[in-house]
Amino acid sequence: MKEPLVFLPDMMCDARLYWPQLMSFGRTRSVTIAPVGNASSMGAIAAAVMDGAPRRFALVGQGMGGMVAMEILRRAPERVTRISLIGTSPLPETPQMAAEREPRIIAAQTGKLAEAVKTELKLPSALAPGPGRMEVQSLVLDMADTLGPEAFISQSRALQRRPDQQKTMRTTKVPALVICGEHDTLFPVKRQEFMAELIPVARLEIVPDAGHFPTLEQPEVTTEILTDWLAAPMVLR
Repeated sequence: MKEPLVFLPDMMCDARLYWPQLMSFGRTRSVTIAPVGNASSMGAIAAAVMDGAPRRFALVGQGMGGMVAMEILRRAPERVTRISLIGTSPLPETPQMAAEREPRIIAAQTGKLAEAVKTELKLPSALAPGPGRMEVQSLVLDMADTLGPEAFISQSRALQRRPDQQKTMRTTKVPALVICGEHDTLFPVKRQEFMAELIPVARLEIVPDAGHFPTLEQPEVTTEILTDWLAAPMVLR
């Protein structure tokens, strides 16, 4: 039986971030898209995901979801069969970055959620240029509007307090896949190369004509990359 697959969305995103992949992988295996929730710490979010997840599973996380994925791997490495990280970082928040979040939090509190999200996710500049850019931005902003300002505030606090996961990455024994859109300005290619180099068994895939949301910008290419990763043999423990 194929291993279950758990997807973790980015900040202020819901299941629609992975809709193309759900339609593909859902035909042949159990697929869960777990919300990153309204908790204000990575530990609490990770615990909630693990409570609802299968006993063992392959794990995919984008952006903030990738940071939660690393926390799950740190807490329960025996439950993760393999991990894919898309446009994310193992580094903790710097004091300067944490301080820069405060105006965005105030904006969200005062009816300017779309403005806060666009600044947070560097929209539209973090997306690949082309005719599909504004359509993807519109979907991202709609997902954010659905989740609402309280989710933005809680997730911002969780990001401010996130731990350093470099040791987690250096010591993991599961197959890892790092995916990056070539036009991602939020987590650029060089940062993804750094993360891939930390991981003992890792593959880096750069998706052409994609930015921060390759699952939406280049869904067929991204799904094919994930399919190859899932087809690789599992590491026996």
